[in-house]
Amino acid sequence: MSKHRIYTTAVADVYPHYVTKAEKKNRSKDEVDQIICWLTGYSADELSGVLSDGTDFEQFFEQAPAMNPNRELITGVVCGVRVQDIEEPTMREIRYLDKLIDELARGKAMEKILRQ
Repeated sequence: MSKHRIYTTAVADVYPHYVTKAEKKNRSKDEVDQIICWLTGYSADELSGVLSDGTDFEQFFEQAPAMNPNRELITGVVCGVRVQDIEEPTMREIRYLDKLIDELARGKAMEKILRQ
């Protein structure tokens, strides 16, 4: 069975779409970055490096400094699938990120998005 193509897609190829989605709803790039850093443990500088060096999603999550343990509190549906029911670990991490960006775009408060 082959991997889904998102695994080999560069994070930098999708990142602008996250930012555009947020900005269309009057949210900011900084908030997108804050979410990504909260989820993965990357610093702002490390995230910038990942975006510039072509790191793909599989590497991005495998090399994440410190995945946030509260990410397991993220529940809901993305693309018709409940994120908490996804068994494949990397796909679940990708969908967690998608869900957080969706919540940002829907106007949810950062404290709630970051499960604080």
